[in-house]
Amino acid sequence: MPSISRPLRKLGFLTIGLFDEADPRRGHESTLEIIELGERLGFDSAWLRHRHLQYGISSPVAVLAAASQRTSRIELGTAVIPLGWENPLRLAEDLATVDLLSGGRVNPGVSVGPPMHYEQVRDALYPDTADAEDFSYERVRRLLDFVRGKSATDFSGVEGFEVFSDRVQPHSPGLGRRLWYGGGSLGSARWAGEHGMNFLVSSVVKAEGAEEPYDFAEIQLSHIRAFRAAHPDGEDARVSQGLVVIPTDSASPEQRAKYEEYAAKRTPRTASPQGSARLMFAPDIVGTSAEIAERLHAHAAFREVDEVAFALPFTFEHEDYVQILTDMATKLGPALGWRPGA
Repeated sequence: MPSISRPLRKLGFLTIGLFDEADPRRGHESTLEIIELGERLGFDSAWLRHRHLQYGISSPVAVLAAASQRTSRIELGTAVIPLGWENPLRLAEDLATVDLLSGGRVNPGVSVGPPMHYEQVRDALYPDTADAEDFSYERVRRLLDFVRGKSATDFSGVEGFEVFSDRVQPHSPGLGRRLWYGGGSLGSARWAGEHGMNFLVSSVVKAEGAEEPYDFAEIQLSHIRAFRAAHPDGEDARVSQGLVVIPTDSASPEQRAKYEEYAAKRTPRTASPQGSARLMFAPDIVGTSAEIAERLHAHAAFREVDEVAFALPFTFEHEDYVQILTDMATKLGPALGWRPGA
């Protein structure tokens, strides 16, 4: 088994927070219960995936605000907020507010690009400015500036009985160092590094210039190294990996069959780049914690990180997530060298 160059320091998980349209409260409550469970099990972080006009979490900052009042230690992140749907100044206000309420535990992850299905949603989202909206990295830079305390206006001072600030309020010291960029390309890796962000990598990368045989791990490794080469902190720059792993140590036979069927249905897309964007998908890893650890130890990109936020699969039941998280914390994490509170 190849050696691990970076012992696993932080263990986290990512959830999409699905719900039934007829009973959305129950789905959100399930997500909060899962985050509470994660804290009890010793996880270092819990992350929410963002979904608009779907039956998943459309307002992760609001959900994290609730989670911040039901937990005391676990870090709370987003992976990721698509900034094409957001006003950076307003988002900076919300993030700072929740960060202060949480005691400095928020880790906002963001990405850029036009909103999904933009042609269908543009008139609802930006009825007057759709053609003028900038979905480039500039949108991230604006958010960074606002969160880090740079001026948002040239006006400040007292006007009547009201006091105005020239920077976003509240300001949360330290939040600017906990901003993450979720990227799967060399360009995004370098940009995030150059701007002093942290870097979230997932189970999707762009196969830019890659030639057969395609190797997801090697492509992702090149992104991680490009990010650190561009970052002021160099090799100490933070990277978190978010593969889909499903430990089965305590799973019932029925759960194991469901998990294996889920992964099998998603495997064909991992064989070659998909679509005009040439997206490469990592295979989901299903098995005992010992089997998963062996495969991760052989994963070139995993060996380069010391933080993970393993993605929980879509469409599973609450009880399945309880079993998966429990096995992650009690079996898989220790097999990877992690210890609660390390």
